[in-house]
Amino acid sequence: MHKGLVVSKVIKDSIAAEMEIEPGDIIMKVGANDVTDIIDLQYYTSTDEFKMFIKKENNDIWEIEIEKEPGELIGIEVDTVSVDGLKKCSNNCVFCFVQQMPPGMRESLYDRDDDYRLSVTQGSYITLSNLKKEDFQRIIDLHINPLYISVHAWNSDVRYKLMRNRKAGQLQDKIKSLTDAGITLHTQVVLVPGYNDNEVLEETVENLAELFPSVQSIGIVPVGLTKYRNDLPKLRTVNKTEAQKILDRGRLWQEKYKSRTRKNLVYFSDEFYVLAGIDFPKPEEYDDFPQLENGIGMASLFLDEVHEYIPLLPKDIPQRRIHLVTGVSASDLFRSCVRGLSFIKGLTITVHEILNDYFGQTVTVAGLLTAQDIAKQLGDLGGEEFLIPRVMLKADEDIFLDGYNISWLEEQVNGRAVIIDNNGIAFLEGLIGRNLAGGTLL
Repeated sequence: MHKGLVVSKVIKDSIAAEMEIEPGDIIMKVGANDVTDIIDLQYYTSTDEFKMFIKKENNDIWEIEIEKEPGELIGIEVDTVSVDGLKKCSNNCVFCFVQQMPPGMRESLYDRDDDYRLSVTQGSYITLSNLKKEDFQRIIDLHINPLYISVHAWNSDVRYKLMRNRKAGQLQDKIKSLTDAGITLHTQVVLVPGYNDNEVLEETVENLAELFPSVQSIGIVPVGLTKYRNDLPKLRTVNKTEAQKILDRGRLWQEKYKSRTRKNLVYFSDEFYVLAGIDFPKPEEYDDFPQLENGIGMASLFLDEVHEYIPLLPKDIPQRRIHLVTGVSASDLFRSCVRGLSFIKGLTITVHEILNDYFGQTVTVAGLLTAQDIAKQLGDLGGEEFLIPRVMLKADEDIFLDGYNISWLEEQVNGRAVIIDNNGIAFLEGLIGRNLAGGTLL
């Protein structure tokens, strides 16, 4: 039964705000079309003029006529992807991170979504193994793109072995149907040693590259393993020698595809360069950063921003002691940045490399650190400030993965947190305590 989508947020000064649409209102129809999910909402509101039917809290139905400029957003966020809820993952991947999480974390972290609607709107990776025929046809008919696809292996038998779902082996025909229809794809491979490396990886990359320009990027990331793998298949992480070998092969791929497509096409996550002990590539090697949110190119972009804005930093500031919290993977990067700021008199920076005892020390990225580990390892800061990258926190909230918030952490370490966005400019401003235009930041 059609119920409509509930408005969760209205952007200030937007068309929706002007029309007095409010959180809690229910979007019932656009024109004559029922609104059942975010694709309906996006598709039917893409024209310059339309009527929207809103059900208010008192059950009144408002008919709102909307005119907007081409490409202008109406300024609405909704509380769910669909009136029927998320499409759940039907796979049982040997490397599934959700199955490796301890109990007691935020409830949303246990959601195993595999929803094409989140792929096109938020860049979430999907496997295509749970799509009904009508879903697949809808993607083609509405030309829903770009989609972000977790491929893992082109070989059907290997993909089944990795994902433990018979439908996972039907990928090749599905991918080709999408590319034949002109759907743009960004693809990823989670590399699991002994499963989809070496010749299997070679085959996967070569077949995906043949589908350019529909396939616009091939991202390769190492498998992430926690200590919570009871009753799960025995796996291991990528080691230094393997990371070096993969990156060496990757450079050959990039040279070949650059001559053919004018793009490197194949990109590796920052973790590979850390594992291999190799410098991050220059920003131009990532082309238009097609998989930035997948941890591919973040470090390079960060360093580029830091180097660009260092000349704007003051050479002398009032005495300031600050602590920088990070994970193992990024610790050398931040230490290098800190050494480059030694010219600033009055600034003392201490880098704290936090080991991930909560998930296990094989997990090294900052985004998976918990408040409990940070509190235990920071100790008493004596009232001094510490920087927390926003990547550690739930979007739009100051809550860590383990459910503790910033206030709790501040109390535990006797310090004041400075939350910074995940870019080089915010990092520098957080360190010096002011924005780069000279005003007070903190």
